[in-house]
Amino acid sequence: MLSTLFAATTAVLSAAPAADAGPGLRLGSLQFTPCELTQKHSAATTAAYCAPFSVPENWDAPEGRRIALKLALVKSDASRAEPDPVVLLAGGPGQAATEVYPQAAAALAPLRAHRHILLLDQRGTGGSNALSCDGAPDEDEVLRRGDGPDLERLKRETAACAQQLAGRADPRHYTTTDAARDLSALRQALGGVQYNLVGVSYGTRMAQQYLKHDPQGVRSLVLDGVVPNEMLLGESFAADLDAALKAQFARCAAAPACRERFGDVYASLYRVRDTLRQAPQTLTIRDPLSFAPVERRLGAEGFTAVVRMYAYAPETAAMLPLGISETAKGNLAPLLGQIKLLMGDLSDSMNAGMGLSVICAEDADLLQARPQDQALLLGDRFVAATQAQCAAWPHGTRPADFHAPLHTDVPLLALSGEFDPVTPPKYGDQVVKGASRGRHLVAPGQGHNVFGRGCLPRLMKEFVEKLQPDKIDAGCLAELGPTPFFLDFNGAAP
Repeated sequence: MLSTLFAATTAVLSAAPAADAGPGLRLGSLQFTPCELTQKHSAATTAAYCAPFSVPENWDAPEGRRIALKLALVKSDASRAEPDPVVLLAGGPGQAATEVYPQAAAALAPLRAHRHILLLDQRGTGGSNALSCDGAPDEDEVLRRGDGPDLERLKRETAACAQQLAGRADPRHYTTTDAARDLSALRQALGGVQYNLVGVSYGTRMAQQYLKHDPQGVRSLVLDGVVPNEMLLGESFAADLDAALKAQFARCAAAPACRERFGDVYASLYRVRDTLRQAPQTLTIRDPLSFAPVERRLGAEGFTAVVRMYAYAPETAAMLPLGISETAKGNLAPLLGQIKLLMGDLSDSMNAGMGLSVICAEDADLLQARPQDQALLLGDRFVAATQAQCAAWPHGTRPADFHAPLHTDVPLLALSGEFDPVTPPKYGDQVVKGASRGRHLVAPGQGHNVFGRGCLPRLMKEFVEKLQPDKIDAGCLAELGPTPFFLDFNGAAP
């Protein structure tokens, strides 16, 4: 998911031995030994192999501090794997590959038939010197927010986080470009292999920048939830969310039962937002994990955050008309019932410090005020908030050609969800224009990140094996579609 900002999954890597992982293996100069991927809130584990791998924190001063990067490998099912591994590039910015793998495992399973899956936590995330600080806002604080951020408070909190990190990390060296150099060093340590890159959300930026840095090191590209090089993170969030919600709610208007039950959902959305601006509401609901009664206070900005999060997946988007309708009646419970789970996953998997290192170096100085977004659900406050944080966060620079459009002959498969609220299909179209061997597939009715949906895992395997995107038969995507809207608490109409 893009996101401090964006979408979420959970899991952590432990060094516990994995009984079924078998003996170690050596790739290039790296010796991998058994370890496990363990998932938070679950007893499930995934057998893997881990290897020590360190790099200079500052690639331009390699004699200085070195940082250990968390590296894992999920072994291929083949007795003799192909030499070109699949590399999962996680989203965010701020997610770690080893932590999101348990949720991506099913999507990548067909690719494991012949190739190892490499998982390198990007510097600043997971087990790679994470830029994490105490005092991050929890879901209750997010929900309570009224209308607009406190910029001075943001500056103070950001400066305090940077100060916490000062003894062990220099945030200036945790950019996409630095991470691309890490991946290049790993490739050489593995014996000069070529990568099949699978980038998800922000990971699609990572994939494109790596390709620019080390074009000979890439055999294929899968980009899911595409971020064009030209995009400034945050510039189009408000407009893209609004367009996705309009398209979703148009489906309701076109369905007689939904239209009769909820009327104009888009108009209701804004009425609720405006009401909460004037008078935030408080209620007591049952915590979905402990079932203990908890008090929640919902303000306008918190309501916006909830709606945005629900819009990311078709299963939760299907509940929005009902949730908005009930909130308008003063019943917040349906909309807030799952928010602790959703926001808990997000806070578990995102590293806000690394996200700041990326956006402050690569985007913030180019962001312009967007008064045209003021009336939209997300409003025009993101630019001011980002620039306030970046004024207090030590940040690096970007190469002069960082935002240049992609131009490549490397085989590329772009994937999008029809109703993606943050990386809509237009961005996949934009990137594929610069790929002479590229193709863009749009999953009907889906949201953000689709590589695990329907037949797409099988299509990804075909693409990586044959490198002929133009010959993929994608007719099976027609079997996908949106989740029917909930008309009441029992679900959709029969």
